[in-house]
Amino acid sequence: MGMMQTAILGVGVLAVLLLLILAFAGPSQSEAKARRLDSVKFRHSDSADTQVEAQMKKALSARRKTTRPKGDTMTRMEALAIRLEKTGHNWPLSYFFYAAGALFLTLFGLLWLKGAPILLCLSVGLLVGAGLPHFIVGFLINRRIAKFTAAFPDAIDLLVRGLRSGLPVTETIGVVAKEIAGPVGEEFQKVVDRIKIGQSMEDALLEGAKRMETPEFKFFCITLAIQRETGGNLAETLANLADVLRKRGQMKLKIKAMSSESKASAYIVGSLPFIVFGLVYSVNPTYLAGFFYEERLIIAGLAGLCWMSIGVFIMAKMVNFEI
Repeated sequence: MGMMQTAILGVGVLAVLLLLILAFAGPSQSEAKARRLDSVKFRHSDSADTQVEAQMKKALSARRKTTRPKGDTMTRMEALAIRLEKTGHNWPLSYFFYAAGALFLTLFGLLWLKGAPILLCLSVGLLVGAGLPHFIVGFLINRRIAKFTAAFPDAIDLLVRGLRSGLPVTETIGVVAKEIAGPVGEEFQKVVDRIKIGQSMEDALLEGAKRMETPEFKFFCITLAIQRETGGNLAETLANLADVLRKRGQMKLKIKAMSSESKASAYIVGSLPFIVFGLVYSVNPTYLAGFFYEERLIIAGLAGLCWMSIGVFIMAKMVNFEI
């Protein structure tokens, strides 16, 4: 009976945590207001720059509708395979499931040997086994995207120099793939490979933008698409784009420096309970052993973890700024 009460209480606490996360993760009012103001500006402004921006947004919206047919849904396995591809490593799906299964069995076995209840062993094993691999994959993706964003303006400058020297766009993309190392060179090489097998440059770039999911690459694709439709000096347009991306990167670094103190405080406050628990448990294991088998202590520990998760989530949202 006591085990059933523990399970019901744990499910209730997790449900409350999920509802709070969904409440805080709703649509941003500032973004909705900005979209409404943009729509009004595009309808009533006579500026050429505003009209070009409106055309860019319409072109991007039309391409999204044409590239995602109605009823074409992506399975979870396909989405997971795409996430593994974004890391830049050629890892098959089997490696991911092997790692998740090994983590689950390891934690389940350790907690079971310590005398923990079966429900706690399953909960912790599933949480770490399913969550830690996704966290590591997300970390690798973000690190690769950061490297791509840092080197992308230099790649655009190389494109500009190639265009001004008289080379066509496809040839300059091949030069960038050979000269720029890291994720930028890899992505441009994939674009070159797709062009060689008969795919259009616009579609090849669009696939790369969908895989990277960075605003910088999307700006680049839209710039090339608009230039093909309207004409103009592509080298000058790309040079202006590189300057804008550099200023955007500088603004991100300024915001990161200004919010570093708050992030450090959040890291310290979030990790301190676990550090203290580990130190006390290493000195006197019997003093905290009740958290692994005593039902009231297990409930208190789960409730504390839930509230800490809510606090960390709120602090992360407070120091996360969009540019």
